[in-house]
Amino acid sequence: MSVKNMNSGDGETSYANNSAFQKVVITKTWPALDETLKEMFIKTDEYEFSKCMKIADLGCSSGPNTLLVISHIIEQLSKQEHAPREIQVFLNDLPDNDFNNLFKLMSTNTNTNTKNNNIECYIYGAPGSFYGRLFPNNNLHFAYSSTSFHWLSQIPQGLEKNTKENIYIATTSPPHVFEAYSKQFERDFTTFLKLRGEEIRGGGRMVLGFLGKSVADPTSKDEFKPYTLLSETLSAMVSEGLVKEDNLHSFNIPIFGPSIQEIEAAVESEGSFNLDKMEFVFVPWDAGEDCNNYEKTDTSGKIVAKCVRAFLEPLLVVHFGSSINVDRVFDVYAEKVEEHLSIDESSSYFFHVISLTRKTKT
Repeated sequence: MSVKNMNSGDGETSYANNSAFQKVVITKTWPALDETLKEMFIKTDEYEFSKCMKIADLGCSSGPNTLLVISHIIEQLSKQEHAPREIQVFLNDLPDNDFNNLFKLMSTNTNTNTKNNNIECYIYGAPGSFYGRLFPNNNLHFAYSSTSFHWLSQIPQGLEKNTKENIYIATTSPPHVFEAYSKQFERDFTTFLKLRGEEIRGGGRMVLGFLGKSVADPTSKDEFKPYTLLSETLSAMVSEGLVKEDNLHSFNIPIFGPSIQEIEAAVESEGSFNLDKMEFVFVPWDAGEDCNNYEKTDTSGKIVAKCVRAFLEPLLVVHFGSSINVDRVFDVYAEKVEEHLSIDESSSYFFHVISLTRKTKT
């Protein structure tokens, strides 16, 4: 199964209207982002910003969060003594991403399509996987990504039906499942760093924010409980005859949250970048619950379910086909999440925020 895009459009279950959680995560990356941009301009002799600075948002998706990122970057650039007069922003996501909806939003946002703080901003779509080449050599000055990089390029090979009722890594998963996911991450991250190393100029920077785990041993703590609860939901539907057992046993989510050690090892081994900063934040499952897109009667469980549905529904539909009642799945899932949160209100995701510098090229 290949990785799919989020729910498109601007309907009730769309990613655009259910990405308040991702917005919270993005704002958690601001300190690292702001500091990185400021540091870039301290060494102005290494850059030629006087004409045009080239920036990429990798895994931008299609909602208003993309506008938030661009506007914030422009705001921070305008504070620099030698701010560029022009910037080019390349919005990257998979080809099936809803770029039409994204550029419609752009056309109504004055902060990104007109002069703002004396910086002219030109925005382009750059469809393609960030696990492949996207830009010419030595082209970019800065790349940013948030809540995207934990998506793997594919389901780890060799799993097939070995995860049984688990749709992701669980504390009870056999060792080869942990190893398969970890090796897929290592391959993907190494490829990503190598390709960005070719595209980003020497001294260029990257800031990445993505899902991770706080402990190296995945059997010691279930840090991906939301997926465990979805596994339980689908298992219950198997018992009710609403989902085929074989379909459940062959369904796996292509997401991986690496540990600090796995990130450090991959960066050092690949060798194109220096790892300047590594921070982490805990973000509650129901972060963004005060968003206007949610109804006042929505419980925390329903808010989490809407968020998860926005990015997992396409995978469920492709794998299970018309045999699955998606509305029913997420109604039951919302109840399970609500029950869990009534016991553990502090349930949170662990996110890495890292800043990297492209080593000077010889």
